[in-house]
Amino acid sequence: MSDMKPATSALETFLKAKSIKYTLPFSDEYTQARKVFSASRPDNPLAILYPQTASEISTLIKYAKANALPFTLRTGGHNLEGRTLVENALLIDLRALNKISISEDRQSATIQGGTLQEEVGKYLWTEGLGTPIGAVPSVGYVGWAMYGGYGPFSSNWGLGVDQILGATIMNPDGEIVTADKTILQGIRGAGGLFGVILDLTVKVYPLPNLLAGGIFFESSDIEKTFVDFNAAYQSLLDTESLPPQLTLQQMVVNAPPGRMYGVSFVWSGSDVQEGQRWSDKIATLVPLMVNTVAATTMPEWLAGNGHLVPATVYGSGNFTHSVHSISPAVARVIGRRLRDMPQDPGTMLSIHQLRGPSAKPQDHASVFVAREPHFMLEILGYATVQEVTVEAERWAEGILGEMGAVEPENLLATAYVSLFNTRGKEADEVLEKVYGSMATVVKDLKLGFDRDNVFSLTVPALEYQSQIQLLYYKDWSLSVQIFRPIKELKGIDKVFAEEGQMEKATISVPKKYATSFWDEYRNAWVQETGRYTVLVGVSSDDTPLSAGFDVAQTVWWNGL
Repeated sequence: MSDMKPATSALETFLKAKSIKYTLPFSDEYTQARKVFSASRPDNPLAILYPQTASEISTLIKYAKANALPFTLRTGGHNLEGRTLVENALLIDLRALNKISISEDRQSATIQGGTLQEEVGKYLWTEGLGTPIGAVPSVGYVGWAMYGGYGPFSSNWGLGVDQILGATIMNPDGEIVTADKTILQGIRGAGGLFGVILDLTVKVYPLPNLLAGGIFFESSDIEKTFVDFNAAYQSLLDTESLPPQLTLQQMVVNAPPGRMYGVSFVWSGSDVQEGQRWSDKIATLVPLMVNTVAATTMPEWLAGNGHLVPATVYGSGNFTHSVHSISPAVARVIGRRLRDMPQDPGTMLSIHQLRGPSAKPQDHASVFVAREPHFMLEILGYATVQEVTVEAERWAEGILGEMGAVEPENLLATAYVSLFNTRGKEADEVLEKVYGSMATVVKDLKLGFDRDNVFSLTVPALEYQSQIQLLYYKDWSLSVQIFRPIKELKGIDKVFAEEGQMEKATISVPKKYATSFWDEYRNAWVQETGRYTVLVGVSSDDTPLSAGFDVAQTVWWNGL
């Protein structure tokens, strides 16, 4: 870090003149200040900055842009790959912006961009209100919500992303603006691309009671318990309608008693007796170890969750798959892998079930595409000691690999951005995997908002040199509003060759991605019947090669 001194000299002079708080690499506080959830991230920021107001953030953005300084933003610091830390970039810590205000009609709340989950949950609880939040109290709320926001209230109120009504953002010029309808679409699913989110306005709901806790099952034969529970739970889903107030999250944790399998039970309804009845029902699905479900408060519940998650971990073992169902074959794969799960508190498995309001078409535009009922696997192969890191990562990768092979038809096409491991992957590959056919929409929105790529160190990352400009038009001859691309390239495999090299290439075209378009009337993607032609050439105006295929019937859907 010795070569940082000349670079920080002018910066320090500027920060002192503007009275903006900061920490430099040579200060005693720097090591503690740069700590994030991922302890393996080696990067050292040029400086860590602590703006206290939106005006100070504006000053920093303008300075960074004028001096071509890259920067990242930090709230909870829970990005699983530690991407808030980038070598020689500025780190702007937003945690001073943590104010929450409730609307006069008590239907919405405005939450500043530096607010943590526990601050949201605790404040709303004092008002008799709630909104979807995640279970880990130290995670930043805005980052959690804008990328999707799976959590313990999704069955009742929906995902975090679907609560977003409005946003105040800082654009690449350092100006404070209200996000319009177009940018809001991007914020709902890819918010990190669209400037500094100064605040979100989100839906809130009455929450006078909370019934929550862990139901842990006999885990000495964890494989059998996991398989048996999922068979019994699927039978329950097939025969009874689960109330929306109930959200269950399967989990495997390494606790002081040992490796434990169970479910996190959250009941967000007013009828506590009915919630207790469901707690008792779930507790009988397989042999029980302990049922801790009880009436509680949001602060108590969040504090209890905080004890289950280490403050920092080593490794890069974040992986995810989403499946339509935990079928017997899938359950056997996971159960078998649980036998070999490293016994470190940083190694965990969690299964989020999406059902309810967010598992169907929405009345607002977003780029979050996983809209059918499914189970999202959170596979965390981390460790609290470096010696276990390799073992933990291999364990997590093993689940990922087997899951991808056992029932390919059971897998969703897309992956959850907050858990998707980007190691060794190209930016476009990540974008396609996370956003599917909405990837081109995400690119287009980002280019329109930040053409100079001032916000370059984003999640997900974008490669501007490989952007494809798309031109859409409305088909006014039809009674519905349809946006169709005149020319478009999406969802097509890439084949690379060195300059002067000749290769014979086979390019596969996934029909669903490549032929779909957005229908405003249906609020859905549509694939129309007909003959399609794929043109191949050096540019869109020079395509000497072509091939075709047919789509047999017209279909439409909301999630890919």
